[in-house]
Amino acid sequence: MENTTKPQSRMPRPRAGLTTLLIIALIVSALFLYFDTGSAPSTEVPLSTLVSGVKIGDVVSVDVTANKLEATLKDGKKVFANKETKQSMTDVLADVSPDIRAKLQIQVHDESQSDFWMNIVISVVPFVLIVVFFLFMFRQAQSSNNQALSFGKSSARLYENNNKKTTFADVAGATEAKQELIEIVDFLKNPIKYLAMGAKIPKGVLLIGAPGCGKTLLARAVAGEANVPFFSISGSEFVEMFVGVGASRVRDLFKRAKRNAPCIIFVDEIDAVGRQRGTGLGGGHDEREQTLNQILTEMDGFETDTNVIVMAATNRPDVLDPALLRPGRFDRRVVVDQPDIKDREAILEVHVRNKPMGKDVNLEVIAKQTPGFVGADLENLMNEAALLAARYNKKKIGMKEIEQSVEKVVMGPERKSKIMSPKEKEVTAYHEVGHALVGHLTPGCDPVHKISIVSRGMALGVTWFMPDEDKHLYAKAKYHAEMASLLGGYVAEELVFGKENITTGASNDLEKATGTARKMIMNYGMSDVLGPVIYGEHNREVFLGRDFGHMKNFSEEIAAKIDAEVHVFITRAYDRAKKVLSEHRPTLEKVAKVLLEKENISREEFLELVSDAEKVTA
Repeated sequence: MENTTKPQSRMPRPRAGLTTLLIIALIVSALFLYFDTGSAPSTEVPLSTLVSGVKIGDVVSVDVTANKLEATLKDGKKVFANKETKQSMTDVLADVSPDIRAKLQIQVHDESQSDFWMNIVISVVPFVLIVVFFLFMFRQAQSSNNQALSFGKSSARLYENNNKKTTFADVAGATEAKQELIEIVDFLKNPIKYLAMGAKIPKGVLLIGAPGCGKTLLARAVAGEANVPFFSISGSEFVEMFVGVGASRVRDLFKRAKRNAPCIIFVDEIDAVGRQRGTGLGGGHDEREQTLNQILTEMDGFETDTNVIVMAATNRPDVLDPALLRPGRFDRRVVVDQPDIKDREAILEVHVRNKPMGKDVNLEVIAKQTPGFVGADLENLMNEAALLAARYNKKKIGMKEIEQSVEKVVMGPERKSKIMSPKEKEVTAYHEVGHALVGHLTPGCDPVHKISIVSRGMALGVTWFMPDEDKHLYAKAKYHAEMASLLGGYVAEELVFGKENITTGASNDLEKATGTARKMIMNYGMSDVLGPVIYGEHNREVFLGRDFGHMKNFSEEIAAKIDAEVHVFITRAYDRAKKVLSEHRPTLEKVAKVLLEKENISREEFLELVSDAEKVTA
């Protein structure tokens, strides 16, 4: 998307370079004054010696400057002598014959004029440089004072309407969220229709959703559609190291907005300043709390007819202060949810507008292959596909490049340069087939999409399960099936290579299975022993770390029962995986051998290989 801000061109001020030049000029002037000793010759002789040299013809010329006589000898050397002040050259050369005196070149220089200008330069230039230097330093100090005084000014950017604006047509999916915002835009364009019904314009609109769902994109679309001034600022831009600066910036922002009313203010990541007050951290002069107090006052204070709408976005609404969420402040909460399959297809259509697509590209298939993807993920997916097509020197983006991009985004890039030994490759193959076979033969687990023993990211191999449809509710049976599938790799290594040869490759699988079991017991109430009780409350205020946000509200006896129940869940999943793989050991061997040969097995190939096992299980 193109940014609609109008850039302000400012020429850089070469302050550092000018300061350096001034310092160099002062140093040169000081050295000039210190080392300047005139243009005196290197050898001084008595006046009688100089006259004797004229007599014998060794002196070619004489330059007379005041009382100094500078003589140039035949060999090119120069000597000088001093005469009396009132003594003329005729008196000096009185004993020299007229013929020799006629051949001698005598030049008389007037030193008074040159000395006058030299003295002026020597005395005035350093003074001028010093004055200029102090003026420059004064200007620098004045500029610093202006910057200090501008701390309290808001840095919000004003978006202006131009030809490269974002509209609601550029936002795919999020139908309900767009409808809520279209109503706000319509109120700004046609207020009479709503005022006739006695309706009031909402004071605030809070956009809530997971990262990447399009909250900021919706705000940019509102800016492009509203045709009113739109101020944009981040929540972190209010807070500074100086106390009171944040509140001052809030006052300045709303002051600017009121002058341009009706208008919209958009505060991105408002949780940076909107956290719940009264935490006891920061004391009475907590800068963040003062900034929040000023926002609360500006949004719903004594002035009620400001016609300023405040839009804000956050992915952490649970930490916001209740006073910020009450009616009269943020009257409307717009939930920007993760897109479903239809929304994902619509989002993909937006991102392929300016890309050359091949005829084999099916966006519906891509949407089915990307459950859980948000708008930012889909944009990144199509960009990766375009990069792959360019890398292969293709003219259009094909389905192959898109599928490779999906795998790259989900599982990480392939690391074909990572060389494994034959033994490690064999262990990895049985491990991944164990995951796939247990997941396929256990009811409730998602279908297998791909198996690979090509290293991706930190993993030596990958088994990719993909659901057939978007799911919002998960059953207890699904979690048990997933734990069995996670332990399938561990069990496959144990059956094929023995307990003594189990590797560290299952560490991440065990960690995930244990975490799933603990969540089932403590968060979802899925334990028959402990019952439908939630153990461990989540504290909203997380300051010292994520683990400190959880409060233990159960006894040590219950903790021991939770640990025992986790062990029961894991043991049950282990027994289930072992039973499946033991009954279908030939299928495990067959699929593993094919995987060792091809390194990658697609969904269709896998279903063909396990068709006999599926009939036996049924």
